[in-house]
Amino acid sequence: MKTIKRIIGALLMIAAPIILFLLIKGAIDNIQVDGTKDINKPIPWIVIITIFTPISVGLGIFGYYAFQGDYDVLPKSSEEI
Repeated sequence: MKTIKRIIGALLMIAAPIILFLLIKGAIDNIQVDGTKDINKPIPWIVIITIFTPISVGLGIFGYYAFQGDYDVLPKSSEEI
């Protein structure tokens, strides 16, 4: 089980910057000056990127701690904390 947690942690550390890159790339590709649809305007993309950047960073941090092995031993009760 410990190796599965570390593998998932590594996958999350790899996925976090890729997801953020693809989101920014999608914004750059879809924003057009003469576009008429909502996807072509920059404001929705700014809002989406602002919301999902901390989520992506959090996934990367969670993956780092899982890869480090901080979640190998979890407390069984609140007295162990």
